[in-house]
Amino acid sequence: MSGRDKPDGVGKVTSQKPAVYADEKSDNSVVPEKLSNKGLCSAETMEERELAKGNSDQPSASRTQSRTSALSGLLAVRQAARRDRRVKFTSLLHHVTVELLHESFYNLKRDAASGVDGLSWREYEQGLLTRLTALHDKVHSGRYRAQPVRRVFIPKADGSERPLGVTALEDKIVQTAVVQVLNAIYEQNFLGLSYGFRPGRGQHDALDALSVGIQNSRVRWILDVDIRAFFDTIDHEWMMCFLQHRIADRRMLALIARWLRTGVLENGKRIPAKQGTPQGAPISPLLANIYLHYVMDLWVRQWRERTARGRMIAVRYADDSVLGFEKHEDAWSFRQALEARLAQFNLTLHPEKTRLLRFGWFAIEDRRKRGEGKPEAFDFLGFTHICDQTKNGMFVVRRVTIAKRMRATIREIRVQLHKRRHEPVPVIGQWLSRLFKGYCNYYHVPGNTRRLDAFRREMIGAWRHALKRRSQRHRLSWERMTTLARLFIPYPRELPMHPHPITRFGVKTQGRSRMR
Repeated sequence: MSGRDKPDGVGKVTSQKPAVYADEKSDNSVVPEKLSNKGLCSAETMEERELAKGNSDQPSASRTQSRTSALSGLLAVRQAARRDRRVKFTSLLHHVTVELLHESFYNLKRDAASGVDGLSWREYEQGLLTRLTALHDKVHSGRYRAQPVRRVFIPKADGSERPLGVTALEDKIVQTAVVQVLNAIYEQNFLGLSYGFRPGRGQHDALDALSVGIQNSRVRWILDVDIRAFFDTIDHEWMMCFLQHRIADRRMLALIARWLRTGVLENGKRIPAKQGTPQGAPISPLLANIYLHYVMDLWVRQWRERTARGRMIAVRYADDSVLGFEKHEDAWSFRQALEARLAQFNLTLHPEKTRLLRFGWFAIEDRRKRGEGKPEAFDFLGFTHICDQTKNGMFVVRRVTIAKRMRATIREIRVQLHKRRHEPVPVIGQWLSRLFKGYCNYYHVPGNTRRLDAFRREMIGAWRHALKRRSQRHRLSWERMTTLARLFIPYPRELPMHPHPITRFGVKTQGRSRMR
């Protein structure tokens, strides 16, 4: 490839500009005057470029130090990564510009908790340009140092606690910018079976792919896979080894290694990290996807092509994976092989959450013949997946809200209502309305309306109980409460519903491989 065709960051670029327009000083004593973009003789003719078709409605992209826009620079990286999925990038950090840091800052949550620096988003916004310029200088001069992560614990639905890391604000900004740069590379490598924390993909895309795969591939066995403490057990040496498959920029690798080793702050004491990556850091989801891409995704595709005797599907969202098999021997042998594969990279399967169950086509008939009752169900991304049949006897996958998660949400609503019970009724009603609509935005899928109706009744009951606690003599009948709730909390059938999986999945994957 010629120097003109080489993208920024991939190789050196040979300038094609005349000497008088080069970055160096001109050797000529006379420099032609640049004309305006008005009249017959426009400025484009002096600059030896095509005439502009008209003024753009969008402002021009800001320029980097290399005199190329940040957007065009990442576009060049993306194109180079797509042309050759084995090429190594030797120059990436220069794409982290002040403009990209600015964009990353405004992509952060405004009301997120503060890290060890104690800075909030709104405080940092004061004098933002000066702060980002100084941060950019520190990153590129090597003076940038990552701060330890403040560890907090949040309760889980099963009663246990999940450790989360609250990253310092400037670390969040730089990590978010680096994620955009690395996404330009790795989005060309990731397989179609990976859905977690990827641009243009979400939970419902993974749910649709799973439902369609089970129904169309005549799946009879499901392997529900969960990796024990995945984010806490990522091996740093393997992580850096995987990154070096595509990244040869030493400064970028050193930056990522610094984030991995920074550790956490507990009780005022800094504890360096020897393994794992903190959940909550902007860089962690991408690093997790890169790690599992090499450890699991590529291996799963290879195993399906070389070893599987029947049909096989795979859907992964972060460290949660669901695999479907047509033959029981394939499912059993894959589980054993996967356990051995993960052990090579210091990962283990969760013994209680990893299950092999009869599910899919003919599961209802087979268990009925054996007198074993209904087929087992499994949970994935907030939904319990159940074997069901249509009126015509066709097999379908029905998805309902996980019962324990719904109960946990109701308990939290009761706690909040108890704290806010003396606020005006319209204020509480509007708050419950927003909460219920947001809840339905995720859980309102075909087949889950009954569970949402039950959730609405429980929410109204909790609100009634809170209103009655305002006074011991207060009496509020269900008729009056139903009328009041009708003003604020709509019925689920009145809200938008997600399309059937086959409808949305068929549109998004038309003409493309679903597993690549």
